[in-house]
Amino acid sequence: MTSTEPAAIRADTCVVRNTGARKGRHLSVTPQTTASRHLYFGRIVLDRGDAPVEVDTGERETGLVCLRGGATVQAGAAEYTMVQYDALYIPRASRFRVTAGAGGCDFAELSAPAEKTHPLQFVSFAEVQKDPGLHFTAGGPNSERTLNILLGKNVEAGRIVAGVTFSKPGNWTSWPPHEHAVMLEEAYLYIDMPEPGFGVQFVYTNTGEPELATFVREGDVVIMPKGYHPNVAAPGSQINFLWMMAANREDEDRQFGVVNVQPEFAGGGSGLERGQAGR
Repeated sequence: MTSTEPAAIRADTCVVRNTGARKGRHLSVTPQTTASRHLYFGRIVLDRGDAPVEVDTGERETGLVCLRGGATVQAGAAEYTMVQYDALYIPRASRFRVTAGAGGCDFAELSAPAEKTHPLQFVSFAEVQKDPGLHFTAGGPNSERTLNILLGKNVEAGRIVAGVTFSKPGNWTSWPPHEHAVMLEEAYLYIDMPEPGFGVQFVYTNTGEPELATFVREGDVVIMPKGYHPNVAAPGSQINFLWMMAANREDEDRQFGVVNVQPEFAGGGSGLERGQAGR
C-alpha cells in the first residue's frame, strides 16, 4: 500500500544507478522499493534474436518509449514498428509483446495504477516534432533546452505523463526551479550522455541546504517525490533525460506544466506554458 504523503528525499530511495545494465526486462523503480508512490519504471533491453518479452499490464496503464534501436510491439490485435523516441500507451488489463529488430532494442517501460481503461495509442516521435505544442524550446541562454512531450495532452490516460528533454552543452535544465508534488511525482532517466559526460541533479524543499545533490550519468534514475528539481550539465556535456510523471489523483491531476516556481526565480514564468493543455 502506498503512502498518502510524498516520501522523504533521500539518496537511498531516490537514486537508482545504471538501470540499463542487464538484458531482458527489469523493473528498477516501484513504490515498494523506492520513494515513488504510484510510478513504476523499468527497462526492456534485447539483442536481435533474443526471445520476445511478453508483459501483462494488470492494474497499471503503461507507456513504452523506444530509447535505442527498434522493435515490433504487439498489443492486443495491433502491431507497431517502433524506432527511437516513439511511444506507445497501453491500457490496464492488456498484454504486450516486444520483439527486437535487427539492431536490438532498449525500451523504457513506465506505468501507474489506473481504474479507468483508455484506448491503445501510438505516438510517432517524428510527428511530435512537427507540433509546436509538443515540441518546443524553453529557457534562456544558460538554461536553453528542447522539450518533446510524448505522452501528454496528445494522449488519453489516467495518470502517466512522459517526454524527452535535450539540453545545450553545459546548460541548466528544469530551470527556473519548480515543483508539483501536490499533483504529480516525477522521475528522470538520463539518456544519450556518452562518457565521460555527466550532470548534477538537485532535489530539495529546503532552499538553503538541498536534501539531494548527486552526479548523474547515462542510465541513472532520480526520483522526485517532492521538491524543486533543477539540474546542470558538466561543461561540454549535455544533460538529457526521459521525464516520467504519475498523477496523484487519476485524471484530475494529470496536467503537464502546472507547477510552482521557486519564488526567488518566478518572475518570468516556468517556460513550460506551451506544453499545457489548450495551448
